[in-house]
Order: sequence, then C-alpha cells, then structure tokens
Amino acid sequence: MVTRFNRRKFLVYGSATLGTSMLLKACGGGTTTTGTGSTGTETAAGGGETVKVGILRSLSGTMAISETTLVDADKMAIEEINAAGGVLGKQIEPVVEDGASDWPTFAEKAEKLIDQDQVAVVFGCWTSASRKAVLPVFEAKDHMLWYPVQYEGQVCSKNIFYTGAAPNQQIEPAVDWLLENKGTKFFLVGSDYVFPRTANTIIKEQLKASGGETVGEDYLPLGNTEVTPIITKIRAALPDGGVIFNSLNGDSNVAFFKQLQGAGLTPDKYPVMSVSVAEEEVRQIGPEFLVGQLASWNYFQTVDTPENKKWVADFKAKYGDDRVTNDPMEAAYIAIYLWKQAVEAAGTFDLAEVRKAAYGQSMAAPEGPVTMNPNHHLSKTVRIGEVMDDGMFKILWATDGPVDPVPWNQFVPETKGFSCDWSDPNKGGKFKL
Repeated sequence: MVTRFNRRKFLVYGSATLGTSMLLKACGGGTTTTGTGSTGTETAAGGGETVKVGILRSLSGTMAISETTLVDADKMAIEEINAAGGVLGKQIEPVVEDGASDWPTFAEKAEKLIDQDQVAVVFGCWTSASRKAVLPVFEAKDHMLWYPVQYEGQVCSKNIFYTGAAPNQQIEPAVDWLLENKGTKFFLVGSDYVFPRTANTIIKEQLKASGGETVGEDYLPLGNTEVTPIITKIRAALPDGGVIFNSLNGDSNVAFFKQLQGAGLTPDKYPVMSVSVAEEEVRQIGPEFLVGQLASWNYFQTVDTPENKKWVADFKAKYGDDRVTNDPMEAAYIAIYLWKQAVEAAGTFDLAEVRKAAYGQSMAAPEGPVTMNPNHHLSKTVRIGEVMDDGMFKILWATDGPVDPVPWNQFVPETKGFSCDWSDPNKGGKFKL
C-alpha cells in the first residue's frame, strides 16, 4: 500500500504539476547551427548527416559500479531517436569518454568533447565532484551539460540542466518520512566530498527545525572500504537503535552493507535510508545484504506506469533479462529526449536557442510526468522504497504528483529565501524572492 503525501508537507516541498504531461509539439526549421552558442563556430551539428553528442561517464574506477549502466541508457535513447528519424533530420552520433572516477580527468574530457569533437551537447557526470570539476569548462565555453543524478542543490548554473532530484525532491521528504515512521535519532554516513557533506548540512538544519537529533556524523574517502570504525561509532551513538542516513557512493556501499549486517545492525532496529543506492547497486552488492533497507528516489523499476512497463521491457530485451533499471539511468534516458524536444522546438542546435526552448518541455517519462522549469530542474514525483528479496523496491510512499524543484535550500540560513530563474535575465542563477 502506497502512503500518499499529505497536503501540508506537499506545499512545503513545492507545488504539484498536476496536469497530464504530454510530449510538446516539436517545431521543424532552420539548418544553420553551431555548437558553442549563437556566435560559436560551426560544428558537426552544422553540416552532414549526423550530430555529435558527448557521453561523459566513469567507465572505470570506484564509480563504475554505478555509472556504466547510464551509458547503456544513453545509447538506448539515442538508438530509439535515430530509428525514429533523428533530430532535425540528423542521426545522433555519440562520442563516449571515460571520466575514470577522477575529477581532473572529467574536466579534461569535457574540454576534449567540446573543442576537438565539437559536440552539440554533453550528457554526463554522476558525483557532484565531477560536475563541479567540469562546470568551469562549460561556463568558460558557454556550452551545455545535462546532469542526471540527484544532488545537494545550492547551485543553479545557466550551462547545466539537472534531470535528477533537488534536495526538496529526495532528501528532505526522506527525512520527514523517517521522523514520522522510524525514529528521531539520526547518524549520518557519507563519502567525503561535496554532495554528502552538503546534504548532511541540510539534514542537520532540517532535524533542528523538525524535532529530530543528529547523534553522529562520519565520512569515508570515496572508494574507501574501511567501514568498521564507522559501524563502531554508529553502535556507540545508537546503542538502542536509530536511523542511519547513508550518502556513501561507489564501492564503499558494498563493504558498508555487508559489514553492517555482519555486526548485527539489522533494519528492524537500524534502518538505513540511502540516497545513492538503487537497483543496480542492490544487484551488485547482493539483495541478501539489503532486504528491508530503504531508499529515496523519484523512480524505481517497480513504478506502475505504462511508460515504465514499456521502458523496462525494452531495456531488458536489448541488454538482457537479468539487467535492472534505476533512477539515474531513467534520468539519463529522459535527458536525451528532453534535449531532442528542445532542439526541435528551437529548430536549431544553437545552444542559446535550445536553452530557451528547454523551458516548459514535458514528457510522460517512465517515472511519471516531468516538466523542465526555468531554474533548469525538473518537476518530479518523490518516492520511498524498501528493498525486497528479489532486489526490487516495494514503494512505501509517494507524493500525489510532481513536486517543483527548489535548488537553493530553504532550511540552510545562508540560502533561505533565494531562488533561480534563467528565463529572466534580471533574476538568473540566484535572486531573493
């Protein structure tokens, strides 16, 4: 039974976009295109039968456990679009680069994709560290990145479109659900980089405002598997049980959940809410180590929509029946379709025109209806799931509809009252409401 979001909390997280989301009618048109904005030089998008797009993911290193599947989703979307006629009559040609779980490498590869390969757009990154590493490249060259993973917010760039969740679409609802259903004492565990640390800053402020308590906080370097000290601290801080909020990423999760179970910290007394563990990570860690544990996302493979049933069936038909889908994969998949719609609405690959045309683009995604806002984030439904024996998530709770994104956090004093609107040059990336 799915428990629905009550109206008071719904208004806290953002207004619902309740109308049915249909694919916007695309506009045909111009053939003179550029890859670096209205004054840029002509690129592969400007002539010939193909348009190059960059795919920038970690295919090696600690984040490969999560990111390699996104490339499968990227390629599937591209193949579907090409089979249907491409974009503005051009076939999409993906140029795939490996960021290798190394942030300087991500920046180097982003520069290569823009300058040497002359791609029309880049779809890439997972960690906020990689996104922040490439951001100066995209801003200096006034280029465009579509980023598919939930993140910590506290930024709103003209050059990035975010198709994953903002904190008010994942972290904040998860905290309130835990307070109502699992307990008030929280131990925060995360990888030692910007997303977990900023997410935990938000959580601590939210707990203060909501009557909860942070009893401990600890971090591991990304890729580190020495989790025993953290588990010892959890047991000391929560001797009678309590909530563990987990923002570990990559291979660290494998060691964490196996040793957590081995130490007897089971979900009945020590429920773990994860924000970076989805179906693919469950598959690789082993469902037997995660049954009963929780995750907050916008999409699960078990979402009951016609679009999702078709997408899952098509994905398995292409890649194998043992494969799974997950939230970042779905967000990566729909990013390519939303970009296509924006290009066709603009009638050009010109980045400035595509950016303007992206605002308001909607689609009936596998997760449900989504709409791109002028703050470069999607309105999305929020869900909480529990891992079952088969590695899938039973959906315990969901909002009544899409929640509008809030990039600048309203619990953190320094950003309370700020918003973002790139459709208005007088507002831009950060303005006071």
